[in-house]
Amino acid sequence: MGKILINVRPVETRVAYIENETLVDLKIERRSSPTLVGSIHRGSVARVLPGMQAAFVDIGLDRAGFLYVGDVRENIDSLPSFVEEDDSESEASEQTNDALMIDENEPPERAEPTASIEELIKEGQNLLIQVAKDPIGTKGARLTTHVSLPARHIVYMPTVNHLGISRRIEDALERDRLMAVLKKIKPKGGVIVRTAGEGASEEALAEDLDYLERVWKDVYQSYEKRTNPGLVHAELDVSLRALRDMLTEDVSEVLVDDHDVYITVVKFVSQFMPRYKDKIRFYKGTKPLFDLYDIDLEISRSLERRIWLKSGGYIVFDEAEALVVIDVNTGRYVGKRDFEETILKTNLEAVREIAHQLRIRNCGGIIIVDFIDMKKENHREKVLNQLKEELKKDRAKTNVISMSELGLVEMTRKRISPSLTKTLCEPCSYCDGQGFIRRKSTVAHEVFRALERESLHIGGNKNFIVSCNSQVADWIYAEEQEMLEDIEIRTKRSVVFKVEPNFHLHQYKLDTI
Repeated sequence: MGKILINVRPVETRVAYIENETLVDLKIERRSSPTLVGSIHRGSVARVLPGMQAAFVDIGLDRAGFLYVGDVRENIDSLPSFVEEDDSESEASEQTNDALMIDENEPPERAEPTASIEELIKEGQNLLIQVAKDPIGTKGARLTTHVSLPARHIVYMPTVNHLGISRRIEDALERDRLMAVLKKIKPKGGVIVRTAGEGASEEALAEDLDYLERVWKDVYQSYEKRTNPGLVHAELDVSLRALRDMLTEDVSEVLVDDHDVYITVVKFVSQFMPRYKDKIRFYKGTKPLFDLYDIDLEISRSLERRIWLKSGGYIVFDEAEALVVIDVNTGRYVGKRDFEETILKTNLEAVREIAHQLRIRNCGGIIIVDFIDMKKENHREKVLNQLKEELKKDRAKTNVISMSELGLVEMTRKRISPSLTKTLCEPCSYCDGQGFIRRKSTVAHEVFRALERESLHIGGNKNFIVSCNSQVADWIYAEEQEMLEDIEIRTKRSVVFKVEPNFHLHQYKLDTI
């Protein structure tokens, strides 16, 4: 059984999914940089790029978003009109979408475009548009005109006319039942049943569809009323989004450490997932919620370049903007029998850790894994099959291409939001951008969490003095006053900062006075 932990602070919300006492999924959202994925905007085409078959679109942000020709629907200026499909068309739609994995609000893959970008849109044209991927690095947000609206059991796609079932629902009879229900409720647009829709009643699916059709109507009306580029519909916040996507029968409880958010969560679950409302708990413990399962230690581990395996081997992660390279090494492990068995065991152990780290680090794009060279073909097949099996647990869409004779595996993983490294770290000023250090805000939050922990172990009326780098102290006083006040109230102690000129950005020390 799993658990969902929701850790809320004034400027940051973190959601962790725990399975067998181990962190298997993590979402972090800060007030200063919330995810844009799923939000719908009124956009204005700023520039059409025929050479790239794409366009830049102003959606009211600092940077224009990127719209590829394959994400532009026909008759872009009008509200989509829908036609009834005959049985053969419906069957074709079912087969087309059969391979789709709709989780984490992923839109379906689009067919190749039949027209050029300059034939479909013009500069200055207004568009109703949705963010498909957050801005990453120097790239603006990835946009689409094919809107996807997720609910608990289904994803509603008002701009297409396909019915489909998540490929993670493997029972053939259940797939047939769900498809029959979809045909019966006759959506005005496309619908794909999500993994959470397995076993859902006709009434539950119809209620989701009715709700999403009303949301779509409100979205379009808001779009028509707005006269300039900007937001017309925002996605749920990270805590509710995580519950919508992760709360299932396999979850034993949901722990929330903020009372206001707890009340919001209870209302949300009572309305949309009433059978799970008794699983929601308000955490009243004095120990920080994430410390119950050493999650902060796991996050710190996942920010390291080198990850040690229990056997003594290790793997190395190198992350570029659109490429992740993972190298597997035997390290200190020398094995007990022959060399080939040692290599096989190290590679198999690495497979489990790689699949785990990809989820926690939220790596995406092209991924190359350099396993230790295996001479035996059956060993290579065993490692590749084990990798595919482990990746089935991943909510993000993955695709393993092949393994070469040298042990190189090519794969892709759906990337929607920045990785853990990009979220919590910034280019290092000490090494001229060749590596990463923690952000000032990340170090500040580590200081705050350390203050919470330390307050449990000291008595009397002692107060704290924090020695740290000047940039961290300046950041806290300029940007984190609300959090500092919250910590002083929680610990019932005042906090004073002392600048240490020789401390690197990530260094700090706590003392009491």
